[in-house]
Amino acid sequence: MTLKEKIQEKENIAGIHLNLNDISVGKMAGIAGFDFIWIDMEHSYLSFENLLNLIIAIQGAGTPVIVRVPQNDLTATKKILEMGPDGVIFPMIRSAEEANRVISYTLYPPYGIRGFGPWNAIDFGFKEANEYVANNHKDMCRFIQIEHVDAVKDLDNIIKNEFIDGYIVGANDLSGSIGELGNVFGQNTTALIREVIEKLNKNDKFVGISTGDTSLSTIKHWHDTGFKMISAGADFDFLRDGMKNTLNTLKDVHLDK
Repeated sequence: MTLKEKIQEKENIAGIHLNLNDISVGKMAGIAGFDFIWIDMEHSYLSFENLLNLIIAIQGAGTPVIVRVPQNDLTATKKILEMGPDGVIFPMIRSAEEANRVISYTLYPPYGIRGFGPWNAIDFGFKEANEYVANNHKDMCRFIQIEHVDAVKDLDNIIKNEFIDGYIVGANDLSGSIGELGNVFGQNTTALIREVIEKLNKNDKFVGISTGDTSLSTIKHWHDTGFKMISAGADFDFLRDGMKNTLNTLKDVHLDK
């Protein structure tokens, strides 16, 4: 079953975030067994060359790749689309007008305004370009992030776009939009998140969340809240925690003796 089919069937799916530029880390992430790997191009220092290498490595290992694109950047979005990710995420969407505009970047006419130039997306010509333009470009998953109270207020209009496959809550920025940055479990942020989930469930939409926390309590909280898609932790988190744990063990049994 493809990633898009899992989303259409409202299955629970899980992934992690990648921010580092090591292709070996990408390959390991692809082998690990997640439903998808989220590569971040909004906050990371990755170059386009880094991104292409990661996409090839992860997809080569049999795992779908979702790329969060830089905010409000048509040129960057266009370049990323041509690399052939399995999905793209648009951050900080605040209105239906903005959602409709960025989704149009991902679709060829007459559905949108995407320009032609799919390179890795068609395996550099080993796949038929005309078939991709006619049909396959619609197979990619399209997500928007609900990270601002304005998006919650306009959600009834945002969800009218039939090409949006999923809606991902960014709890940190959502809390910041109401003056409570970082208070992701606070009463006001929780009320907004529950409003988002209620509206999306009512309209049979797919909802997910991105979190840096990989603790059992946090993952269970978001699962119990009703999120179908959970992306948790990042490559640098796993490396840092592994280093700290190993150092603590060495101190306990070796260095402090």
